[in-house]
Amino acid sequence: MIYLYLFVLGRILLGGYFIKNAYNHFKNLEGLAGYAQSKGVPIPKVSVAVTGLMLLLGGLGILLGAYVPISILLLVLFLLGTLVKMHKYWEVADPAARMGEHVNFYKNLALIGALLVLLAIPLPWPVSLF
Repeated sequence: MIYLYLFVLGRILLGGYFIKNAYNHFKNLEGLAGYAQSKGVPIPKVSVAVTGLMLLLGGLGILLGAYVPISILLLVLFLLGTLVKMHKYWEVADPAARMGEHVNFYKNLALIGALLVLLAIPLPWPVSLF
């Protein structure tokens, strides 16, 4: 029984993390669009809005256990895009900035791993909408 509670808690934390990031995308749309533009992201404002939607839908899917494979796909695609476009630590000259990008790169890689592990859990998940 403890595993059920831990699984639900893990979904709350992981889904909540992505939902919080989606909120930040929409709340700070202009600032994040400027940052995305500085990284060479095409149509930065639209890209930030679309990735915010990916984060929101993916996070809700994990949290609620709804449309799990699609939710995981949205989040993995977001994270992969972020890895290759936003956190290229190997291109950063400043040691402190390089370390920040390095940490974010590998954090996102670990999140991809966590999401892929969730695919191994049979559906429907316990305590889910679908």
